[in-house]
Amino acid sequence: MILDQVQRNFFASSSCGICGKATIDAIRLRGLRVDAEGVVVSSELICELPRRLTAAQTIFAHTGGLHAAALFDLAGELLVLREDIGRHNAVDKVVGWAMERGLVPLHKNMLMVSGRCGFEITQKAIAAGIPVVVSISAPSTLAVQLARELGLTLIGFLRERRFVIYSGSQRCKL
Repeated sequence: MILDQVQRNFFASSSCGICGKATIDAIRLRGLRVDAEGVVVSSELICELPRRLTAAQTIFAHTGGLHAAALFDLAGELLVLREDIGRHNAVDKVVGWAMERGLVPLHKNMLMVSGRCGFEITQKAIAAGIPVVVSISAPSTLAVQLARELGLTLIGFLRERRFVIYSGSQRCKL
């Protein structure tokens, strides 16, 4: 076989944020903002969410390799949890569940993700009307920027009894 006849094609992608800027501009054009009138969440409840999320992750308990997204009401009751290999796919499943039931916009709910919070997750939460997003890990810079601009409460690095509020601290009762 001649090496010139053998060709391998590769596709690489990364979430560097360049493609996110166009998506954020589209959200701005739609005029979306979070409606969070009267939404207040206690720090005690925020710190309790990881335990509730983990307890409901049935597939992760067997595989150790899936992300989860969960929708909670403002009292901390788990409404739905979905798992997927991709963080944003799990969020899509949660929002789809709510749409099927006619619950969107989700103005009186919180979204929690088991990993980091990229701008795609922030964007999806805003589009679904979710006023509070909590992530176990760090948010991206674009996620923080979008949350601040459009009024989303964004909490990250939730560990034990500590977390960082990146945006919307007025909704957190410390």
